[in-house]
Order: sequence, then structure tokens, then C-alpha cells
Amino acid sequence: MALRTTVSQRKQIRRKAPRGFLKRVFKRQKPHLRLEARGDLLVHLNCLLFVHRLAEESRTNACENKCGIINKDHVLAAAKVIIKKSRG
Repeated sequence: MALRTTVSQRKQIRRKAPRGFLKRVFKRQKPHLRLEARGDLLVHLNCLLFVHRLAEESRTNACENKCGIINKDHVLAAAKVIIKKSRG
């Protein structure tokens, strides 16, 4: 039986952050960490912003190389730039 390579069009995109998952990960990794009531939402927002910046920078790298497809190399180069910018 072959795996499906396309995503079903009926699949709904989640509109809410996976709060239970985030809280469970925080508790496993740092059990002594105390977050405020909506701290997990701020972490989720930060992750979404990072992914958005990564996509934009990867697209820019691909356009500079005159490539129509974003390759792994474009994403890695973009990640280096974004992490360097976020450090200050």
C-alpha cells in the first residue's frame, strides 16, 4: 500500500494554539519553571513569528540565486541570518 503524497483538501487548519501540548512540554523540560497564565501563548506566537521570518528570508535567498524552488541550503542560510539578528 503506497503512502499518499497529497494532503486532503478537507483537512481543517487549526485556529487555536495547542496549549495542552505546550504546557506538557514545558513541564517535562523545565518542571521548576513557573509561567504566567498566558505565557504559553507568547511562546507559541514567538515560534510562529520565527517560522514566518524564516520563510521570507528563505524565499529571498532562493530569488537571489534565481531558483524557483526553496532548497535546504536556502533555509539553512536563512536560519543563520535570523538567529544572528535575534541575538542582537
